[in-house]
Amino acid sequence: MAARIGIDYTAAVQQAAGIGRYSRELVKALAALSPQKEALEYRLFVASAGRVSLPALPGPNFAWRPTRLTERWLARLWYRLHLPLWIQTWTGPLDLFHATDFFLPPVKPGTRTLVTVHDLSFVREPETTMPGMSRQLNQWVPRSVRQADHVIAVSEATRQDLIELYQTPPQKISVLYHGVTADFQPVTAPDRLALVRQKYGLGSQPFILSLGTIQPRKNYQHLIQAFAALDPALALVIVGSKGWHYEATFNEVARCGLTGRVHFFGFVADNDLPALYSAASLFVYPSLYEGFGLPALEAMACGTPVVASNQSALPEVVGEAGLLVNPHDVEALAAAMSRLLADTDLRQKLAQAGQARAAQFTWTGMAAQLLDLYKTLLD
Repeated sequence: MAARIGIDYTAAVQQAAGIGRYSRELVKALAALSPQKEALEYRLFVASAGRVSLPALPGPNFAWRPTRLTERWLARLWYRLHLPLWIQTWTGPLDLFHATDFFLPPVKPGTRTLVTVHDLSFVREPETTMPGMSRQLNQWVPRSVRQADHVIAVSEATRQDLIELYQTPPQKISVLYHGVTADFQPVTAPDRLALVRQKYGLGSQPFILSLGTIQPRKNYQHLIQAFAALDPALALVIVGSKGWHYEATFNEVARCGLTGRVHFFGFVADNDLPALYSAASLFVYPSLYEGFGLPALEAMACGTPVVASNQSALPEVVGEAGLLVNPHDVEALAAAMSRLLADTDLRQKLAQAGQARAAQFTWTGMAAQLLDLYKTLLD
């Protein structure tokens, strides 16, 4: 009889980036590695299913298991009222459940459990997390980690945080890095580069790119302050949806007198990102805390030189293929950007090193490790 694995796929159909991308790529890679003869059946659990349209299933051994109940209602039922509603109420019988988004729901006794923890920024950098979200995370994540049979950390930095902050036994944690898809590669065709510049109103102006939700943790205020010290001919492009306290970032642009030089593009579709990365003079990622830092990896895959924070998981991702700086040091951030902009040889060296570095991170490799982990837990 095929083993039955439940996967929380809610974020995949609700979030374009972040955990949504992680969940989509994870399932897509599992499907590519799981032929029909594989003795595994996947059941994709989706909350708030009445609000979204479900895409085509990725393979013959995958099935939807949706509920119209929202995540908020499920949280009330599970964590406030403590009702004994196992996840199997919606998925049917399971041998293993993989919670891909921090929170492990109640499962029927005897079901093996796995939870992915993407970061502990709400513990390490609490002032950068929305208070309501911080309370939920601090209540639910430690419990999920304690109750799970095994935990996936998306970086060694996150693994160390779990050990230090939650006293999680090291042998209970496996590090499975994110990957980067083949779509992210250098775009050199002049027509594609011209098209993306035209689409976003960039003309022929050289620009620095940064990407991520506009929120305190992304440290855009320091980036804007550092950018103010650079050549006035440059533009700064920030790609990302408005998040918590986004107004502070917008106000910093005005305070620094950079209105018209800093452009906020909001969400940008995946099919435009490789050309946008490739058109940029460099990519800057000064985040205060990242559990992984996928945009830096995508930029490197596209051959764009990277300046990144030297904190949390970013040194693991970037390695020696970019310039790492203290994200709290505005002068150091400005100096790193100036150095890269002025040194053509260094830009070329880091572009090549970045592509080689990015090639080491694949979703297929991650899925192969995940399959091994599933089988170990099921044995």
